[in-house]
Amino acid sequence: MSDADYFSPDYATARERFRNAARRAGAHLDTLTLTVRGPNGEALSIDIARLGTQTPQRVLLHTSGLHGIEGFAGSAVQLHALEFPPGVPPDGALLLVHVLNPYGMAWLRRANENNVDLNRNFIADSEGWAGAPARYRAIDALINPPGPPRHDCFYARAIACVLRYGFASLKQAVAEGQYEFPRGLFFGGRTLEEGPRLYLDWLGTTLAGARYIFALDCHTGLGKRCGESLIQEAGASTTSAAALSAALGHQVTDPAHASDVAYRIRGGLGGALPRCFPDARVDFVLQELGTYSALRVLRALRDENRCHHHGNAHPDDRTKRRLLERLTPRSPEWRAWAVSAGVERLTAAAHFAFSRPL
Repeated sequence: MSDADYFSPDYATARERFRNAARRAGAHLDTLTLTVRGPNGEALSIDIARLGTQTPQRVLLHTSGLHGIEGFAGSAVQLHALEFPPGVPPDGALLLVHVLNPYGMAWLRRANENNVDLNRNFIADSEGWAGAPARYRAIDALINPPGPPRHDCFYARAIACVLRYGFASLKQAVAEGQYEFPRGLFFGGRTLEEGPRLYLDWLGTTLAGARYIFALDCHTGLGKRCGESLIQEAGASTTSAAALSAALGHQVTDPAHASDVAYRIRGGLGGALPRCFPDARVDFVLQELGTYSALRVLRALRDENRCHHHGNAHPDDRTKRRLLERLTPRSPEWRAWAVSAGVERLTAAAHFAFSRPL
């Protein structure tokens, strides 16, 4: 197959291909089944393939689909990795976690069944499930208008907000995560959602004896087209950004410092891993594969959110198909590049995780 052929047309196909590839590779397969169903009544699950020992000391954890509809690229990378897996040492394990938000991928949503952005849902016990940035409140009417999608001069109004507040400041306020507007974009929820809860419980049981965990989380939509960004999360890594950059062969950005792409978030998956493994060393890197401009992606997210809540929620709706294009371009060139970039970073992460001293 060409690299572009690893992409699947829908969640159900991706799930079946992943399971079959795991079996062919001789991987151990675990399935975490959710109570929610797909658009045709089909079962939805987080599927996890493991290559290597059942009691690993070193772990490479590759995750896809935390943002549902973004999972097509990560799924493709994981299919390639199962066909051509990196070497795994006797004390190691490669874990490929297929689609952490299967509802979002099946229904072509970034959020889950409760409109929760799962990468804002891993709130620490010391934090509250409340609050929203002041500037998010100020532009709520712009980014979360009630009613189905319609022409409302979004781009002109958005550019006016950028001129007023500044792009970096506005991006931080919008994307940081909010806990006040349950039908709004980037809503972090009011409690830990079913998928994240099942996943953290599975991790804590399966990797209880691990001493080092490298987590690589694949996303799409942020950054220039065919541009790759690697982003740390505050407090989620024991290794410096500079050392991780050298190991992965690509700059790793610390969002605490100025960046054209990165921003700080609340309730991220990366921050949950050190809490889940207090006795292990953990490194977490989020990989972003760029598609379209930030405003075009935001417009598509906004329209899909309006469509889902106030119009047609079925994935055949053209608004949802437009969001799919913004986050998973149909271009064979983009798709081949995405698989290549994903596999290159996974391979480098495997070498780092499996060769460093414990």
